[in-house]
Amino acid sequence: MAGTRWIGEAVATRPGRMWGIQGKAALVTGGGSGIGFGAARRLAADGALVTICGRTEDKLVKAADAIAPDVGEGGAIRWVVADVTVEDQVATAIEAAQGPGGGLDILFANAGGSQHLSSFESAEAAAIRSTVDLNLVGTMLSIKHAVPAMRRAGGGAIVAMSSGAGAFPHRWLSAYGAAKAGIDMLCRSAAEELGGDGIRVNSVRAGIVDDELMSFITAGGPLLDDYIAGMPLGRVGTVEDIAEVVRFLVGPESSWITGANIPVDGGHHLRAGANYSLLFGPDAG
Repeated sequence: MAGTRWIGEAVATRPGRMWGIQGKAALVTGGGSGIGFGAARRLAADGALVTICGRTEDKLVKAADAIAPDVGEGGAIRWVVADVTVEDQVATAIEAAQGPGGGLDILFANAGGSQHLSSFESAEAAAIRSTVDLNLVGTMLSIKHAVPAMRRAGGGAIVAMSSGAGAFPHRWLSAYGAAKAGIDMLCRSAAEELGGDGIRVNSVRAGIVDDELMSFITAGGPLLDDYIAGMPLGRVGTVEDIAEVVRFLVGPESSWITGANIPVDGGHHLRAGANYSLLFGPDAG
């Protein structure tokens, strides 16, 4: 099932100033909550024509309604139901997100998550496959179908959601980490291939962020303590921390940056990865 609708008219909040992404057509996958929601709100506030997609219609409607009051001059917010692991639905979402001229300027391939959390010896193949499918294959399909629309727009900017888990080991998070590492390489490969089309591709290696997905960790406990001990800046991230970097990477301010995998993690990448076995007690790992 797929559907779209506009949420009212754009609200002018910064009259008299042109912004670098004003009027640009953008798609944010996994935009109904968390980092995707925060990034969509940030892009819309600077006047982008933002479409959010996800699998749950009610969540998308609520998210779009919440973003609408913050939409900047020239911008808008709309939604489309789509599962990034289903190629036909990804193609539909890309089509729905195109601007009046029939092109796409911005893609934030944010949809992801982990279906696997265990030691190697207790890992289930189905959980590993679904984790790789959601993260790596879903990102690949999103980029694949964005490319023709970006060529029609004369170029564009793609940002994929990676993780520190893809750059350095997080115990018991191996499938997620492997999928995110694959996203980083996917972005470097796409950046090399698509640069001639004026399409830039980068990824953000997010650290632990205090959002709906991570609330079971950020509420406190041994795993949060382990995270904090591993971060020079000593705090969890916010949705806004990530959204600001995404905004930079899709705008003209970063026009000479492509193929980069950027850590946004309070310095966590300088130390050791988190130990997810702590969720199951001190003796689990």
